[in-house]
Amino acid sequence: MPTTQTIEIDPDITRAETLPAAVYREAAYVEAARERVFARSWQFVADLDRLKGPGHALPLTVLEGYLNEPLLLTRDAQDRLNCFSNVCTHRGNLLVEGECHGQQLRCRYHGRCFAMDGRFVSAPGFDEAADFPRDADNLARVAYGLWGKFIFAGVDPAFPFDQLMSPLRERLDWLPFEQFTFDPTRSRDYLVRANWALYCDNYLEGFHIPYVHPGLATALDVRAYRTEIFDYANLQVGVASHVEESFELPDSSPDHGEKIGAYYFWLFPNTMFNFYPWGLSINIVMPLAPDRTRVSFITYVWDATKLDQGAGASIDRVEREDEDIVEKVQKGVRSRFYNRGRYSPERERGVHHFHRLLTEFLKQ
Repeated sequence: MPTTQTIEIDPDITRAETLPAAVYREAAYVEAARERVFARSWQFVADLDRLKGPGHALPLTVLEGYLNEPLLLTRDAQDRLNCFSNVCTHRGNLLVEGECHGQQLRCRYHGRCFAMDGRFVSAPGFDEAADFPRDADNLARVAYGLWGKFIFAGVDPAFPFDQLMSPLRERLDWLPFEQFTFDPTRSRDYLVRANWALYCDNYLEGFHIPYVHPGLATALDVRAYRTEIFDYANLQVGVASHVEESFELPDSSPDHGEKIGAYYFWLFPNTMFNFYPWGLSINIVMPLAPDRTRVSFITYVWDATKLDQGAGASIDRVEREDEDIVEKVQKGVRSRFYNRGRYSPERERGVHHFHRLLTEFLKQ
């Protein structure tokens, strides 16, 4: 059994060593991350377009297949958004099994009813129960946060939602999120034969772009590629090679006057918000096994006329190129001759930031 508490990442990137290879190959680290990392983070779960009117209920499972937490989003009679557990407080039955509308939520196991804001309403057969109902008979409320139309939930978040999202708000609140439309034809899941953290490592540096992504290297000025670090997020700014493949930035943008072709925001531990002039690709990385990961690509289109231009033109190809390289690295970290490497201080600041956060949470 590996001792996760012993992993240390030197805060000085010029001296630091990367994660030990055991993190990428031993099941104990995947198991430890379930409660120490993923249950304590914020996860993207839905958008407001799926909950348009009072009485609407939307059940969902957070990181199904790994965290497996059943939640319920509703709009109550006052048109307020609510997020709570989708588990009946009587005997633990799943309360809502499919998207629906109504004035109350009724458990089909024994008939217990709840209001659309999660409050207990009634329960047949409990007339003689002492001290009933109690607060615990209401559905357990779950923390949630909103950025634009995007809804996040936190099972037991270790840090405030605003602390996570403030860098995105400050950089991109000028975008018309109400015009972003979910596109199922451009959304899909990928199965990657590599560790989830290894997949994130690869995402968090542009160092490999000229070597792994020839098409992307043409669309971006790799010499101007840069990383910015925040508390629980970081940003990779991709400068476009051609002005016609860049954002039309407002005067209020800190990047006004630059040819920005992509904003790659990573949110600890496993979420990427990738903005292109045509819209947004949300990537959610979920562990399945030490060497298996599912990556969900969720696409929102804003300006369809720009879909085949610039850094966001060949997302599927770039993903397959990434898969190929990380799957080879996964085989490499099994080697008896490899344990830890060093960071490029110039190009791997995002990876170093991720590793420091990950080891901090694993030790808790």
